Amino acid sequence: MKCLLIASESAEVLFYWTDPEFQQNIQNQYGASQEEGHGLPAFEDSISTLFAPIIISCSTMVDRLGDSYTSFTTENNHVYVLHQFDECLYIAVNGDGEEGEDDLRRKIYVMKKMIEVLFGMVTLSSNLIRRELRPQDTEQRARLWKHLQSLLETYSHLRENDQSFLVEAVERLIHPMLCEQCIEFLEKRLVQQLNSSTERAGEEVLHAFILVHTKLLAFFSSRNASTLATSDLLALIIMTQNMYPSNTDVDDPGPESMSGSGPESFYTPEPSPTDRDSGSSDKPEGVTTPVFEFMDPDIQMAEDSLQTLEGPPPDPSMPRRVFLEISSKEGLYPMMPHSMYCLPLWPGIKLVLLTKIPTNNVASSVYKYLEAFAKLEKRLSEGQEGYAATRGQLTIHDLRSKLDKFIKALGPSDLQSAQLQNAWTEFKNRAFGRGGPGFTKDLIPWCKNMKTQLCSIYRQCFLVDSGPGSVPQRLSPGLQERALTMVQEKLVDWKDFLLVKSKRNITMVSYLEDFPGLIHFICVDRSTGQMIAPSLNITEHASSELGKGPVAHFIKSKVWSFVSRSRDFLRKGYSTITLRDGDFYFCYFLWFENETGYKLEAGDIPILPDDSAPIGMLAWDYYRKLLRYYSKNHQGEVVKCYELLTVHLGVIPTEIILQHCRQLASKLWEPSRNPLL
Repeated sequence: MKCLLIASESAEVLFYWTDPEFQQNIQNQYGASQEEGHGLPAFEDSISTLFAPIIISCSTMVDRLGDSYTSFTTENNHVYVLHQFDECLYIAVNGDGEEGEDDLRRKIYVMKKMIEVLFGMVTLSSNLIRRELRPQDTEQRARLWKHLQSLLETYSHLRENDQSFLVEAVERLIHPMLCEQCIEFLEKRLVQQLNSSTERAGEEVLHAFILVHTKLLAFFSSRNASTLATSDLLALIIMTQNMYPSNTDVDDPGPESMSGSGPESFYTPEPSPTDRDSGSSDKPEGVTTPVFEFMDPDIQMAEDSLQTLEGPPPDPSMPRRVFLEISSKEGLYPMMPHSMYCLPLWPGIKLVLLTKIPTNNVASSVYKYLEAFAKLEKRLSEGQEGYAATRGQLTIHDLRSKLDKFIKALGPSDLQSAQLQNAWTEFKNRAFGRGGPGFTKDLIPWCKNMKTQLCSIYRQCFLVDSGPGSVPQRLSPGLQERALTMVQEKLVDWKDFLLVKSKRNITMVSYLEDFPGLIHFICVDRSTGQMIAPSLNITEHASSELGKGPVAHFIKSKVWSFVSRSRDFLRKGYSTITLRDGDFYFCYFLWFENETGYKLEAGDIPILPDDSAPIGMLAWDYYRKLLRYYSKNHQGEVVKCYELLTVHLGVIPTEIILQHCRQLASKLWEPSRNPLL
């Protein structure tokens, strides 16, 4: 019984996802449409009818009280979590007891993050994002919603089964020699050849990385690239998994050759065939669960009609437009446009390229102007007027001259450019003209209008197709094919090893001699967004070192539960937790070090309200803000943040467990064990 809804203030459905139980419950409550081919709109209407009282009451409370509720539980124990982002209301529901408030809030924030990655700064305009999420064309809307539903299901699957998405940090395949060779290959051969090619259509490869399922084998960034934020990298991994879902039972080779090996011993497979056709003919890895499982024949008819609306499959050589954060000397720029190419090497192994597009400077200019108008609007709404409202890094007079040049460079022939020019002329007349109100609250609607017009320009430049007759701007299909072949030739003798290694990246066997009684651990470097943990893969055909019976599943469920509990305590300001639970002893530590490895004195951790954004790095980077907060008292030092979670047998004395934790923390990040970046 799960549901996630995005709605406008007028209860118009902008997006929904339901599981089959919630779907069936609504059909039982409202009945299915009896008109042929109208199942989908009828279900939309049913959802709108179901949630309309909640949406209207939220709007009423905000209008009359300036506040609203963030969660509630009904008499039948259905949990509702709500969050308003501008004029879009997100509602997540759980009725089967499998998700708590924090889980639902996390799902809401992840959905918002994925929409930002897909639509960029258009999300900063309520009018525009409503139109993007609910296109008038029914076929386009069905395709978009199905894509968003699939992304949400992919994330939910990863969070339930993958430790890296449990703690929201990137896991690297630990094999220093191969990692180093691959990084060197990406730098000196692949990226260099791509960026020197005449077939790149003005695009520049900024980042290239190789994924084995969800684990990172190698990552390279060019000199002109800024650091790729962990939040964005995790979102991109979700997208690649959604394009090419991993099915580890099918993808991975049979021999469980690494079950007893440690980080220093490796299984080397027989050389694989080099015939590329045999590798590329493999189908994408696994079959995704259908979004809807309709029981009623009328509703099944709606599902069939939805499938007819899907249209032809997209051209695999066409990149996805994604919007990612970049940092420059001038500061952080969120949601900058990139092209993302996901090239499947073999089932389970993918090459991802991120390119800078030629018109990128338009996006950074739009962001600077949006930020300036947002600050001006905020100051005017707070009652600051005249000079007090216009002060800042980019003064209103600098803005005036730069925006004049920006609009002139866009050219007057385009409709959006003309509308921006008209809005800007009207703004200048009101702000600077003798007869205008000047910088007072009366200028606020014109600030909002300028932001909408700037977002429209951004949308036109980066989200709207040029038209059927235009030549797509991208790395040519031939260039992509050559890139794919180069990487396949490099890794062909390693592919079976990598697939096995992804299931046995780190094993507990190599740690048992030094740490008797240790069952499991997760260590996270929050400064780099990387994590290390022994494998906990438990599938139908494969098992972890704990086996694949009740004990293994029990330990896994305990680890997932303790991560959630540790976040609850961290939100309350606790950085150290020790907990005995039956036959097990759990520990959690968060600490800070300088770049020499010296442990810094523990300070107070900020206490967060219960309805704050979820702790993590995917949807909202809590740890970036925590590092910024802690670094205030360590000016001039590079501060790093680490987390360690351990599970021991309960019979081990407490003092031994704490000694283990200290030794384990120092051992895990030794240079010989730390994967190369």
